[in-house]
Amino acid sequence: MISTGSIRTVVGIIGNVISFGLFLSPFPTFLKIFKKKAVEQFSPVPYLATLLNCMLWVMYGLPFVHPNSVLVLTINGIGFIIEALYLLIFFIYSPRRLRLQIVAILAAELVFVGAVMGGVLSGAHTHHKRTQIVGILCVIFGTAMYASPLSIMKLVIQTKSVKYMPFFLSLVSFLNGLCWTAYSLLRFDLYILIPNGLGALLAAVQLILYFIYYRTAPKDDTNQNLELPEVTPASTPVPLSAVTVEN
Repeated sequence: MISTGSIRTVVGIIGNVISFGLFLSPFPTFLKIFKKKAVEQFSPVPYLATLLNCMLWVMYGLPFVHPNSVLVLTINGIGFIIEALYLLIFFIYSPRRLRLQIVAILAAELVFVGAVMGGVLSGAHTHHKRTQIVGILCVIFGTAMYASPLSIMKLVIQTKSVKYMPFFLSLVSFLNGLCWTAYSLLRFDLYILIPNGLGALLAAVQLILYFIYYRTAPKDDTNQNLELPEVTPASTPVPLSAVTVEN
């Protein structure tokens, strides 16, 4: 008989694959930036936010914080590298003023994560306390990122058009949230469950809106360059786009 732990591992591996795909979803945006040698009206904020989210989840998955969380650690470590590369490209092709903003926000994030790590190691001496402190932070930032599509959902309802809400990304975000929700339930983990359960719910609402309004979307607007918020524990899901609007 297959054990719950084995099933959880398989679900976590599937979640890693889906989340990896979501981390790669901004690639067309950065290919456009690279070709034009300019960031135009794109914003670095979604990528800075995702980078912070990944750092917190990496911290959560460390053995001395929350043992037996290798799959959480791996996908967010990969996500951290991918987001760092995105930000490097963004930095190279940004004007000086925007570069200074990126450096300032990134420095603040590193100081914050360093302070959290230092505080956890020095002030929390059990896995339970460390998990609780870092887990609460992951829930706060993860929930905030998953809630970011609300503005796009509002726009869809107001315009009765889904041209700013790609079906494929909504579907993959739903599967990502669903997968990590199942992972958190197989061996109960409240801190992974909350943001990913919310992410799956919001993505499901996006899919419902899509099927309600997709017939009204103009044919020539089906290739909008958007991304979904990346949240996996998993920070992914994943992005709304940089211009625009991610275990």
